[in-house]
Amino acid sequence: MKHLVEIQATPLLSASLQDLPGQPDAFMRARAFAEPLLIGVTLDTGEDALAHADAVTEILHQIGGSEAMRAACYLVYAADHLQKPQEVIGKAFGASFAELAIETTRLIRVQRQARAVAAESQVAAMQTENVRKMLLAFSRDLRVVLLRLASRLQTLRHYAASKQAVPHSLAYESLHVFAPLANRLGIWQIKWEMEDLAFRFLEPDTYREVAKLLDEKRVERENYMLHLREDLETDLKTQGITAQVTGRPKHIYSIVKKMRGKSLDFSRVFDVRALRVVVPTVPDCYAALSWVHSKFAPMHSEFDDYIAKPKSNGYQSLHTVVRDAQSRPIEIQIRTQEMHDLAEHGVAAHWAYKEAGVKGYAGVSATGDYDAKIAVLRQLLAWERELSAGAQSQATTDALSDRIYVLTPDAAVVELPQGGTPIDFAYTLHTNLGHRCRGARVDGVMVPLNTPLKNGQTVEVTAIKEGGPSRDWLNLDLGFLASSRARAKVRAWFNAQAMQETAAKGREAVEKLLQREGKTAMKLDDLASQLGFKSAEALFEVVGKDEFSLRNIETLLNPPATVMAADDYVRLKKSRPNEKALKSGVLVVGIDSLLTQLSKCCKPAPPDEIRGFVTRGKGVSIHRADCGNFRQMAIRSGDRVIEVDWGQSASAQALVYPVDVNIEAVDRQGLLRDISEVFAKEKMNVIGVQTQSVKDLAWMTFTVEVGDSRRLQKVLGLVKEVRGVRTAKRR
Repeated sequence: MKHLVEIQATPLLSASLQDLPGQPDAFMRARAFAEPLLIGVTLDTGEDALAHADAVTEILHQIGGSEAMRAACYLVYAADHLQKPQEVIGKAFGASFAELAIETTRLIRVQRQARAVAAESQVAAMQTENVRKMLLAFSRDLRVVLLRLASRLQTLRHYAASKQAVPHSLAYESLHVFAPLANRLGIWQIKWEMEDLAFRFLEPDTYREVAKLLDEKRVERENYMLHLREDLETDLKTQGITAQVTGRPKHIYSIVKKMRGKSLDFSRVFDVRALRVVVPTVPDCYAALSWVHSKFAPMHSEFDDYIAKPKSNGYQSLHTVVRDAQSRPIEIQIRTQEMHDLAEHGVAAHWAYKEAGVKGYAGVSATGDYDAKIAVLRQLLAWERELSAGAQSQATTDALSDRIYVLTPDAAVVELPQGGTPIDFAYTLHTNLGHRCRGARVDGVMVPLNTPLKNGQTVEVTAIKEGGPSRDWLNLDLGFLASSRARAKVRAWFNAQAMQETAAKGREAVEKLLQREGKTAMKLDDLASQLGFKSAEALFEVVGKDEFSLRNIETLLNPPATVMAADDYVRLKKSRPNEKALKSGVLVVGIDSLLTQLSKCCKPAPPDEIRGFVTRGKGVSIHRADCGNFRQMAIRSGDRVIEVDWGQSASAQALVYPVDVNIEAVDRQGLLRDISEVFAKEKMNVIGVQTQSVKDLAWMTFTVEVGDSRRLQKVLGLVKEVRGVRTAKRR
């Protein structure tokens, strides 16, 4: 069965991997070139370097690799022992061989460093995905990928033969990066052997358990399947159906993955006994299915018609599970040759439905940009002859060239857009590092900050302790940034700087005003809150933009009220008790014909509780009992306080008094008109309005005339019902 698979895979690769022109006896020449450099050299796995190279070339030969491919293998391992490998190999074998050797060596180094980082940081899954992407990025020359696949398989074979402990990161990477890549490229024998070896190292107990289950009655099962294939092929022929029936080998890791993915025990893995039937036409598929179901007992719950309803990736086949006379389950797939070729080697390839089919038991998505690029790689295998002759498709180049992958000094893999620079690299690592970036080393050499980076390069950023980006970085013509995300971070930095400068200007203006007014002890946050701002910084910002007048702050600090000094007060001699109505409607107890005036700071109105304070030449100033100014004056000069009351005469009751109302609302067109209409409907005269707006909020002070402050509460309730009004209260 394995032999059949190798025969299917070999033509695909042998047709695509051709020798380079002008290189006679390249294989023998390359081995002779590398042998003196590799004698006595051991790899980090402990394997002899020359023996490893010999084994890799044999693997390449088995999968249809050309002489040029096998020759390049020796040059890859020799390159590490040359001072100027690209120059030396280029002169001896040509530029193509030199480039292949250098690229493969670089990829080996990248993977080795990434494994070390994954082992230390315990982020193996993330680093594995990065290495997977790097393999894709390097796959513009598929020979690099094929050399790495063959080399990794030989490394796993060496560990298995020598019975050494395998590094976990190497086995993990083999199972989750290299084996799926071999699967996607259609190199099934490498994929299956690599999966089983890697799984054997990662989970030895499970591997041995399943191997034991497979070995039980293995000879009997293989003999049974051999006779079953022959009988089925013969019986179909007697029915007039030309069919090629083959067995499908089942590998240990594949069995375990299905058992875990579908929560099955070993006895429920029906395709341990599995056959594939390939027929000429679609009607032949259904005719073969009908005959199979008539000869065996079908398990209807295990039947899938992917011909009538293909999978989302285009895969087509009939899948059925039947039981023989001994009730043993047998999985049978029936398809045409065209369907078989598509499933095995086409764009909608076998890996897509195995790893992410409709049932999705492997939990891997087969959609997206990553898999689109893999589909292009599948086509590249068939087009390799044209690519090696220099006829590479521009569309293919574009599909593979939109991303690059570089390394940090600690070997972490960083993904960048094509054309990415050291500054893009710095911003990808950390925004603050990008702001402070001032220089860069690429592979140990200082380079300008607008140098485009290449796959596999190691980048080290030089940064200052404090500082920000240059405006030149935003100039597309200068080529400092290829990433739109990095450009957005640079613009955000400059916007923040402009905002800080504006706020600093506003702070300076506010602090100077407070100094002039003698209010330096006032907390800035309290000031901002009284003005309707969430924070002092918000106040500074609008002041710095000249969107908020300092006069508003002056008005808050110095309200238009009569604040009397101590030397203005006079002592009054009380006479006999007497009450007399005055023009203000206020009676002063015990004082005859004394002038009174209503204070402007609190604007009292009946029936407010009021107090009187005597001034020189201005009579008595009338305040509400809860007035803050009055309380301060009473503390300083309590003997100036006298009793006052609202008059009860008809003339006093006919008086009206000015009262201030503070309104906070969401600013909108027509707001002032709607509020004024409320006062007008309630026959309450408005004698003054002050407004100010900040952003989307409006603050209004209405001065209205009232005869009774209790009626004002009803009107304020109506004002609160106006759309957008948040609060409405007497000042």
